[in-house]
Amino acid sequence: YHKIFRIPVLNFIFRTARTIPIAPAKEDPQLLEKAYAEIEQALRNGELIGIFPEGGLTPNGDIQAFKSGIEKMLVKTPVPVIPMAVRGLWRSMWSRRASRLGRSRLPRRFRARIELVAGAPMDGSTLNAAALETEVRKLRGDAR
Repeated sequence: YHKIFRIPVLNFIFRTARTIPIAPAKEDPQLLEKAYAEIEQALRNGELIGIFPEGGLTPNGDIQAFKSGIEKMLVKTPVPVIPMAVRGLWRSMWSRRASRLGRSRLPRRFRARIELVAGAPMDGSTLNAAALETEVRKLRGDAR
């Protein structure tokens, strides 16, 4: 999300990691188009791109409907897409889950088991957001 790029320390980390700031079309359509162009170029260069097709964090740990941005990215560069799901994040201190102390970010557990599960590559030339969402939901299962 483009606004966190304004935070000085995070900005340095994101630039070093070569992340691409992205904004909703309603907020900054020019930045969104610039992001799509950078993603297209990276894919053409054979680089890997990691995206969160939901477009944002959920307030309850459930998966939101995937947005069509993934489809727009694949129109000009139909590369294979590897579906991935994060399991256990909701039990970690990084979730938005409320606690007795509110959202203080104190560790709920000193060690939360977080898993990243990857599925088989999907054909980017025929993939749509709904099909990718279905696969990610299967990968995650009931784990939040």
